[in-house]
Amino acid sequence: MEVCINNSAEKYLSGFKRKLAGIDHCMEHKAMTKLLLLVFLNAMAVSQVSAQDEGSRRLDSFSGDQFFITRQLWEGRGGTSIVVAHDGTVIAFHGRNDMFRVSDDGGVTWHSEKSMQGDVRNGNAIIDEITGDILFLNPGEKGLGSMMRSRDNGRSWVSEEIAISPDGFGFYPHSVGSMQPGITLMSGQYKGRLIMPGRIYGPQNSNDLEWRSYHYSTALYSDDRGKTWKTSKPFPVLGTGEAALAELSDGSILYNSREHMSPGNRYLAKSYDGGETWIEPCLSPELPDGPRGSSYGCMGGMIRLPVDGYDILVYSNLDTGAGKMPGSVGGTITREREKITLWVSFDGGKSWPLKRLVFDGPAGYSNLATGRAGTA
Repeated sequence: MEVCINNSAEKYLSGFKRKLAGIDHCMEHKAMTKLLLLVFLNAMAVSQVSAQDEGSRRLDSFSGDQFFITRQLWEGRGGTSIVVAHDGTVIAFHGRNDMFRVSDDGGVTWHSEKSMQGDVRNGNAIIDEITGDILFLNPGEKGLGSMMRSRDNGRSWVSEEIAISPDGFGFYPHSVGSMQPGITLMSGQYKGRLIMPGRIYGPQNSNDLEWRSYHYSTALYSDDRGKTWKTSKPFPVLGTGEAALAELSDGSILYNSREHMSPGNRYLAKSYDGGETWIEPCLSPELPDGPRGSSYGCMGGMIRLPVDGYDILVYSNLDTGAGKMPGSVGGTITREREKITLWVSFDGGKSWPLKRLVFDGPAGYSNLATGRAGTA
């Protein structure tokens, strides 16, 4: 697993000014921070990717030199969640166990891995923007979950038991792992609410092939700083799971989900009630869901950049047309996963006019995070 760092998101966005003049004033007066991408690169040696040969891979919709740098954090599978604490500390969680790694300089160098010493495998992280606490949540079984909490920017952790209410069908989220970290809602009636994407494994709580068409994405939300959680109404498309969400400037929430049953792009939906219900589902005409031509999809990240009043979103996934269909509907196929790429929207996800190739080689799941103003 690798972390890729863009050392200046201002540089990343400066080339867009001629295309979107309305952003000019904003970008002149707001210093942007680092954009971090946590991505599986299938144990490829990133030192093989150099600025000298990047030009041959550059996408037509972008110009300029490559400015992503990479660091290997783990070998093999691992690294499913990345967040930036209030003091600028970058924390990458292994996700399949309780291990994590910390960077004090914006992702350039990393300390050796540490343990949270808790049962949080297949969990996901969220920053409580009100308190500054970092939470790492494991939904457990039948709503009896566990959570690790850090009140000192990841230096120490305490274990807490949590209660999760089921959705309207009586089902509990099976997993919050392999998803974009949760967010704190920062505007409107639901300001302060914690919310993160989740996945329900259907009536049998099973990931066996015959039950995958009954899976669906969902969300967990908390109004008491993470002590108790409620499960939203289902994402309005079956066969979904592994997702990301972002609060837009009008207080609505955009949900972006992987789908496992049919070849196509990402499914999007909106919430206007703080993530309790999801409506207006649509298939994005622009955002791929793993290799095009495959029905299996691939987890991708999505965040809104911290620019007040502007809905600038960044999405990460694979950009290749070499996908293959599995042998059966809902079947697993992970071949041809390559070319991890970023897409950018300036209108809250209605269109994605720009994209940037990050790595032209084998890749997989990805997560996104942004740095904080005034920190490394």
